Amino acid sequence: MREGEISRIVGSVIVASGIKDVFLGEIIHVGNEGLIGEVIRLNENSFTVQVYEQTSGIKPGEKVVGTGHRLVAELGPGLLTNVFDGIGRPLAPILKQEGSFLTRGIKVNTLDRNKIWHFKPYIEVGEMVKEGDIIGEVEETRMINHKIMVPLGTHGRVTHIHEGNFTVTEAVTTLENNGQKIEVTMKQEWPVRSRRPTKSRLPLDKPLISGQRVIDAFFPLAKGGAACIPGGFGTGKTVVLQQLARWSDAHVIVYIGCGERGNEICDVLQDFPKIIDPRTGMPLMERTILIANTSNMPVAAREASIYLGISIAEYFRDMGYNVALMADSTSRWAEALREISSRLEEMPSEKGYPAYLPDRIAEFYERAGFVEALGTPSREGSVTIIGAVSPPSGDFNEPVTIHTLRFCGVFWALDEELAYRRHFPAINWLKSFSLYIPQLEPSWNRMFCEGKKNLGEQWVGESRDFGELRKIALELLSESTEIESIARIIGESTLPDEQRLILITSKLIGESFLRQNAFGIDSYYSPFNQMLLLELIVNFYEKAKGLVKKQVPVREILDLPAISQIKRIKEDKDAELAILRARKEVNSELEKISEKYAVFK
Repeated sequence: MREGEISRIVGSVIVASGIKDVFLGEIIHVGNEGLIGEVIRLNENSFTVQVYEQTSGIKPGEKVVGTGHRLVAELGPGLLTNVFDGIGRPLAPILKQEGSFLTRGIKVNTLDRNKIWHFKPYIEVGEMVKEGDIIGEVEETRMINHKIMVPLGTHGRVTHIHEGNFTVTEAVTTLENNGQKIEVTMKQEWPVRSRRPTKSRLPLDKPLISGQRVIDAFFPLAKGGAACIPGGFGTGKTVVLQQLARWSDAHVIVYIGCGERGNEICDVLQDFPKIIDPRTGMPLMERTILIANTSNMPVAAREASIYLGISIAEYFRDMGYNVALMADSTSRWAEALREISSRLEEMPSEKGYPAYLPDRIAEFYERAGFVEALGTPSREGSVTIIGAVSPPSGDFNEPVTIHTLRFCGVFWALDEELAYRRHFPAINWLKSFSLYIPQLEPSWNRMFCEGKKNLGEQWVGESRDFGELRKIALELLSESTEIESIARIIGESTLPDEQRLILITSKLIGESFLRQNAFGIDSYYSPFNQMLLLELIVNFYEKAKGLVKKQVPVREILDLPAISQIKRIKEDKDAELAILRARKEVNSELEKISEKYAVFK
């Protein structure tokens, strides 16, 4: 046994000596209780360990034991529907074994060693297989079939395989390579700090549909992309993430509660099992993995929870699934880095954060991507990362937000003023952006055109593409902001009619399009209906603008019943029919005004 002893303790950081062959990243069992720690620094005669559990009561002189292993994620059937702590211990078995409190030093396997899974092989005896090849599957939940892959670095000829019931540690197939016998089980291990290799990275040209209008239509996220959602306390970060977990068209959801308050994590743990997946009618947990790491847990474990979550996400991606990972919040992880750095007496950078903060943030977000996985059959999968950031006092100029922006393609800026007005999602449309628009426009245009073809004779009129509608709407919102500042001084009634029309249209966009209810009918809006509704508002504005230019008083337009009808569309169960009906009403009412004032085309 490789043993040493503790020489110094500084909070969650300990300095030990006595193990000569220790290596960076090695898992160390600390103290008489065997707390789990990881080597983060090597010196000539000592090494430094960050401990992932509370170190209170640990004394210098207590033993440390080297395991010879790195921090790894156990991967295999049994991950879905489970709730883990920051280092991969399932909480349900711990509750049965220890009660309501997490005992220090307790060691529980991530995957249940006793549960039986029915394995269905894809290959036959005599075939050659290599790393990444899918050799069979098990039905992990009713929604997800777990693909069993040849572990990375393994290859050979199949000498034994059959359908049957197995635990995760029993061999489901046997390979032979140069006379060596290799047993392949359903359980794999992967060092969490290393990204899993792929065959190639693919263009990010497929949108992650969320059903949230302001996100999908104005600031869309690509499958395999990375998004940042910063906001102060009470602006709705957690609610937005839960909406994305519920409605996004990803196959698998990995939700990381990184350093969040215990009551928020408790809400997630209580609510998620009750949520029904809208596409299948089954519990959402059947395609979800929760990693719970609350603010009162040791700060070092926050970093472990982030890397554990992304490693699990990459594993399901390699099966050919689209995975959405939500991290709430990365600011707590950065605070953990700052605390560990201070205990290591490193030179601080801006706001006390370590100088390597940008590198760590980059390592995390760069593991997102849309890829072609290793092995056969050929398959594509993606990991989409959505990280919440909690800037102090809502200051977007603080280091974590600034550095996160450097590595994300989408920025959803939550606004306190919108949140306090009960405007959900409280995403500020003037501060937010998406860099994926050029790649995603063809997909949106294709969806819009196909939807209109399906309408057949119900659709009459010219077609507009996604980019044009989005550009016009955002320009109107931007112009209205400038006009509102003038209206506060001179009064809205004294503005020119054209500017008053811009104001009423921007309010229409804000109220009937950007504002959405997190519950009920309006919780999800299909991409096609989003475009129909946005086109309805843009067409209304352009036709009304033509009348105003012909000296028609804007008050005639402001009093139209069709405006109220547009505002109520999102409450209608049949959104498509309601939009088409409103479109006819708008055209009819504007036509009557045109005839009243003898305005001819």
